[in-house]
Amino acid sequence: MERTILHCDCNGFFASVECLLHPELRLVPMAVCGDPDSRHGIILAKNEPAKAYGIRTAETIWQAKRKCPQLVLAAPRFQEYRRISRQINGIYRRVTDQVEPFSIDESWLDVTGSRALFGDGKQIADRLRETVRREVGITISVGVSFNKIFAKLGSDYKKPDATTVIGRGNYKEIVWPLPVGDLMFCGKKAVQTLSGLGIHTIGDLAQCCPELLSSRLGKAGTQLYGYANGRDESPVANDAAVRAVKSIGNNVTFRRDLSGQEDLRKAVQALADSVASRLRRQDLKCWVVQVGVKDPSFRYRTRQKTLTAPTHLSKRLAAAGWELVESCWNPGTPIRMLSLSGTGLVSNDAPGGQLSFFGGEEASDPEREERLETAVDRIRGRFGSGAVTSGGLLKEDIGLDGLHRK
Repeated sequence: MERTILHCDCNGFFASVECLLHPELRLVPMAVCGDPDSRHGIILAKNEPAKAYGIRTAETIWQAKRKCPQLVLAAPRFQEYRRISRQINGIYRRVTDQVEPFSIDESWLDVTGSRALFGDGKQIADRLRETVRREVGITISVGVSFNKIFAKLGSDYKKPDATTVIGRGNYKEIVWPLPVGDLMFCGKKAVQTLSGLGIHTIGDLAQCCPELLSSRLGKAGTQLYGYANGRDESPVANDAAVRAVKSIGNNVTFRRDLSGQEDLRKAVQALADSVASRLRRQDLKCWVVQVGVKDPSFRYRTRQKTLTAPTHLSKRLAAAGWELVESCWNPGTPIRMLSLSGTGLVSNDAPGGQLSFFGGEEASDPEREERLETAVDRIRGRFGSGAVTSGGLLKEDIGLDGLHRK
């Protein structure tokens, strides 16, 4: 039986929630941004009147203000966004228990087993759009397809408040003309490499020699070739699987053994960035950080630390991770593999720990850090995993480029 997968995406989610809480904002151009008091803050979401001025997600405030001087700016309120997100996912679970949140405003649904009760994929999508609009007061766009990759392309294809069906009979007409960068996991570096090969659309990618792609992009090239041709069997996680998660982590085996502190710090930061993004995606925080270090003789050592407060922030995970690496690594000793995991998982709404009177990590601004990292999540979700990366990782040669695809 062919699967029916939906990807549901809330339209301009942060801005939509602000307009829901303050209806007077609906009729004026407004945007939610990371730091309204800074010209260098970035736009996280905008409403339809702002979109009419050409304002785009991820551009700076000063760029947006040049297009629309009367633009109303609002600071994000993540507690409200998470509350509305849970309410919307609750509506999705009325039709299936296979609901996998991808970010605070996006979820995949496997409705294959629900068709006998609620109709085909388009009927289910239209039903969900109407229910969310009526009960919550915001709109969603839904992609319907036979795999997760094409379903996500479908939800982006037509906005706002639309259903797009991408099936085996029409995917070449809809998907193949799209820019190759629209394909999930095709980041900025991959786009640059593909452009050098004369590959500019998903159709170009689908009809390219897979051996050439593999030689230039490695495993990612083979994966992207399969995605462009509709080959994606990745499952939608059900509620039981999400609840069963005990830890979230990543590891990397380096292209060369590392012995320098600078390269190791880059690796710890990249792993922390990836793990933090996955924690936020699943609406979780961790109390415990664990690292594992493997040397060229395959000796493996682990260390772990309990934090003063649960977190899903990259900066906090990286600081704890580096402290643990230093505790079990002799400077100059080669390292072949490094892992970083968050365990002791709790809900995103879990309260923080003790306040610090002496400065340090606990005294920094977690709201500001969350605004920044959530903005990065949204940009990567929209433009690919390579759209935003640390400056220190731009020319790394140790094998960190694929972490955000995990």
